[in-house]
Amino acid sequence: MIYSDFSGEKLSLLGFGTMRLPLKPDEPEQTVDENAVREMVAYAIANGVNYFDTAYPYHGGESERIIGRILKDYPRDSFFLATKYPGHQISRTYNPQEIFEEQLEKCRVDYFDYYLLHNVYENSIRTYTDSRWGIIEYFIRQKQLGRIRHLGFSSHGGVENLREFLDGYAEQMEFCQIQLNYIDWTLQQAKEKYELLTERGIPVWVMEPVRGGRLANLPLDKEERLKALRPGESVASWAFHWLMGLSNVQMVLSGMSDLAQMKDNVRTFSKRDPLSEQEQNAVFEIAEQMKDRVPCTSCRYCCDGCPKGLDIPFLLSCFNEIRFSPNMNVRMRIDALPEEKRPAACIGCGLCEKICPQKIGAPEAIRELSRALQKIPSWEDICKERDLAAMRGREKQYGQS
Repeated sequence: MIYSDFSGEKLSLLGFGTMRLPLKPDEPEQTVDENAVREMVAYAIANGVNYFDTAYPYHGGESERIIGRILKDYPRDSFFLATKYPGHQISRTYNPQEIFEEQLEKCRVDYFDYYLLHNVYENSIRTYTDSRWGIIEYFIRQKQLGRIRHLGFSSHGGVENLREFLDGYAEQMEFCQIQLNYIDWTLQQAKEKYELLTERGIPVWVMEPVRGGRLANLPLDKEERLKALRPGESVASWAFHWLMGLSNVQMVLSGMSDLAQMKDNVRTFSKRDPLSEQEQNAVFEIAEQMKDRVPCTSCRYCCDGCPKGLDIPFLLSCFNEIRFSPNMNVRMRIDALPEEKRPAACIGCGLCEKICPQKIGAPEAIRELSRALQKIPSWEDICKERDLAAMRGREKQYGQS
């Protein structure tokens, strides 16, 4: 197993992310197969994996409970446990103390080795920095008390959002977790985010290294190209080998869903073997072929004449992202905009298309983005549903109707 040296601690470069745990196939409500998870954890620990990552909302709150029960069988100093505060969830009020105490109880520990502010993005940054809730101050205090050993944050926000948060809190944050893989290097400006964090001296934790499985299941022609270069290597391993070439990456989280994935990843991380220049060129060419994106260069000529004052390059970047993979993170970032700056505000006048050096049909792309967003539930609605589900769970627990 490859290890990182973080603040004098020996961290396995591969971490077990518990957002996509194996499920029981014939049971309702996405029931986690705890016996399968227990087997995966045993294999991980036996093969040098010592970092386990969970979060308050994963698997409807069950991820923390399950990983807590399983890790209780191992010496507390033999693993590092990380979880997150759900300040990204939309709520009327925020109580970091209540959530934190609940998490300690669920995970059956007295302290967390690593604790993160969950998804500091364009909307939630206001929650995290709001003096009414005192969220960051509370967790700084818990670190001083030894109940948190290392404090950091995760983010799906844009580069400027990340810069804004670092300008205010870089001294308090020891690490940052971002979505980083060879397709998002350009699709989601991961390159700029990585470089910004490196410049600020913030170690990088990686989430979505295989893009939710997309980079582990490539089209056949692309898979054959990679296997010709590295016979015997899995397609998924290419994403991990690419990350090994980034010196500021100190943790790579993989949301493994079965033992076979665990075994393959452990094998990949048995030695540091970054991609050669030729191999890097191959994955970047594959990434470009998979994106099918509009070629916006963010010159912003289109913005000057837009009668609605829309940030057209940003909307086009969201269009490219949602065309590749419709997902909640795009909806969350769009919903953080004022209503008059969202895609639906576009009047289709075509002035942007006339001035665009690339001759991009921005009005049609923005209309398509607006239609696609309507098919994704809002984060606010999802949070309301989770609150209702949690309330029903408490009623059931205490025998209430």
